Amino acid sequence: QVHLVESGGGLVQAGGSLRLSCTASGSIFSIYAMGWYRQAPGKEREMVAFISSGGSTKYADSVKGRCTISRDNTKNTVYLQMDSLKPEDTAVYYCNSVVEVALATPPMTYWGQGTQVTVSS
Repeated sequence: QVHLVESGGGLVQAGGSLRLSCTASGSIFSIYAMGWYRQAPGKEREMVAFISSGGSTKYADSVKGRCTISRDNTKNTVYLQMDSLKPEDTAVYYCNSVVEVALATPPMTYWGQGTQVTVSS
């Protein structure tokens, strides 16, 4: 079983910064990609940023230019540096990982428990 543990959420003033971390552990053969989704009350869950094991990145238009995703493959960890935060960034942020748990097995998607990010005006 694969577990994703997030950290780094919290309360920050508008214009401030936060750095989220997510570490995958458990039965992992390889990780295809890791990234972040977020969901605000009354809103659909949206993709924020993703990074492949090779370093290719993808960002939502709403955070492009303000967020940077990175990874440490040796630690199965992904980071999301968020700068110039806005109140509309307030949401629960969920780590997501596409994982191969054994050689030649279909990839599986796992979710973290979520970490709250609150940006005050």
